[in-house]
Amino acid sequence: MPYYSFDLVVGGEFKNQGGIILEDIEVASDRADQLACELSQVKPELQQKGCAVRVTDRDQNEVYRTPLDPVPAWQR
Repeated sequence: MPYYSFDLVVGGEFKNQGGIILEDIEVASDRADQLACELSQVKPELQQKGCAVRVTDRDQNEVYRTPLDPVPAWQR
């Protein structure tokens, strides 16, 4: 199973939020969405700054990114 790392993206800065071995990118993206939701609630000031959670693989390739301030469903 692959290892994925999670970072909080603030501007051009990446703040490590930890890593974990998961089944695949689908599970890792779900975890990233969950983390983004939690960070959005705990630190609402990050929403307006265009922050995101990114997922990287073992080789540091970005494989997924989700914003802390997602577009509401009614605006899609």
